[in-house]
Amino acid sequence: MIGYLKGQLLSKKPNLILLDVQGVGYEVHIPLTSFYDLPGEGSQVALKIHTHVREDALILYGFCSQREKDFFLKLVSISGIGPKVAIGILSGARVEELAQAIAEGDLARLTTIPGVGRKTAERVVLELKNQVTPFLLAERAQQAQGASRTDGLEDDILSALVNLGYPRAAAEKALSRVVASAECERTFEDLLRHTLRRLAG
Repeated sequence: MIGYLKGQLLSKKPNLILLDVQGVGYEVHIPLTSFYDLPGEGSQVALKIHTHVREDALILYGFCSQREKDFFLKLVSISGIGPKVAIGILSGARVEELAQAIAEGDLARLTTIPGVGRKTAERVVLELKNQVTPFLLAERAQQAQGASRTDGLEDDILSALVNLGYPRAAAEKALSRVVASAECERTFEDLLRHTLRRLAG
């Protein structure tokens, strides 16, 4: 089974990407949250993969973080929830938001996600209410660390800046200030743009 892929991002859509891994193109279904975290087309990306095998197909689901993949696996373990529905749920909110809603039994929040009716929301809460604590703790730890590096995103930005000709030490200093200031979204494009502004200033 395929559990990890690293290669060049050939194309990306909100729910599907095409990844070139040593000359082989893999179509990978992704949640909207992972789509937002992806760099631009032509960039190198690494994804955690879940391989779903059916009688008539082999389907790959990809995630930018291990936490998203772990949550996805929790969802598909519930009777009646398949990979497509699980991806839809993950597309509706960040993992920490979903975990919080499940922990609080907030059916109103869960049913705002497209494709999630009250029965599905009730089943998710019933099955996972006592299993989401690690996801809540992970988010709190991440918030406490502030400028902690997430899933290699900052490493990718530093690599891009060095390739553009900036000294690594200066790039690290500028990037750390951008992250600590929380002046932008934690996406590749926004972090890179704001770091370049600091370097230019």
